[in-house]
Amino acid sequence: MRIVFMGSSEFACPALKALLASGKDVITGVVCQPDRPQGRHLLVRACPVKQTALGAGLPVLTPENVNSDGTLEAIRLLQPDLIVVVAYGQILARQLLEIPPEGIINIHASLLPKYRGAAPVQWAIANGEKVTGVTALYVNEKMDAGDIIQQREVEIAADDTGGTLAARLAREGADLLIEVLDDVRMGRARRRPQNEAEATYAPKLKKSDGKINWTQTAIEIHNRVRGFNPWPGSYCIEPREGKLLKVLRTRCEDGFGPPGQVLDCSEDGLLVATGGGALRLLELQPEGGRPMTCGVYLRGHAIRAGDMFA
Repeated sequence: MRIVFMGSSEFACPALKALLASGKDVITGVVCQPDRPQGRHLLVRACPVKQTALGAGLPVLTPENVNSDGTLEAIRLLQPDLIVVVAYGQILARQLLEIPPEGIINIHASLLPKYRGAAPVQWAIANGEKVTGVTALYVNEKMDAGDIIQQREVEIAADDTGGTLAARLAREGADLLIEVLDDVRMGRARRRPQNEAEATYAPKLKKSDGKINWTQTAIEIHNRVRGFNPWPGSYCIEPREGKLLKVLRTRCEDGFGPPGQVLDCSEDGLLVATGGGALRLLELQPEGGRPMTCGVYLRGHAIRAGDMFA
């Protein structure tokens, strides 16, 4: 088949590489987001998928609006039999959906209809899920609501972060894509409508989502710290210096006190009261500094039992 691949983030790269490695299809073009300012110094860089595509010698389109007349015509000229979408970042209009005769297939990082939306990996961990997965589905005009072709379950480990789980799901999604394309090629791909009554959503994350709310329970905060690592990250305000302090790793423990109160300071870390139980802060990153164990941080910062985190 002639395939146009649409993707932008690092999550999509294993799928693109798997397509290239399989050699069963011709990738006639790649569509991804335009170059954007990135990093602390806001240098303009190409997205990971564009870098991968250019490295493989593939033609690349980077439209601001994939549904514009000019972009639609450019995609038609690529003559795709099928379009594959993985973590692209734009909603596809009906005119685009009608271009490939075999339709558009998306690889989504959840067990749909749960966790539709932009951040399914992070919210699955933050909400304390034990199992997630990847779904191959046909794209329609509604967000992540098309017919399901096939799914694979993936367990969420107790020490998974948003970063580690996303990497594992990306590899699983790439394998699923190759399997599904074999079914499409043979005309045996099945379609199963989603149950709308079971749909849940995973909205795009904002930096403010990382602000720790100490009135939540220890396990709720712990899961958000895991899920929001590496982005947007979890943070609080240092009680004595008033500076932002990133929290990278935690552990739930017994303890009681007003939410946000420091219960114990030791080489093992800070123990902070929450709305239910206590949370041991194990690894921190001070504003403008490097990641370090909480014990190392405490050697240079005079936090005491009784101090209150904001």
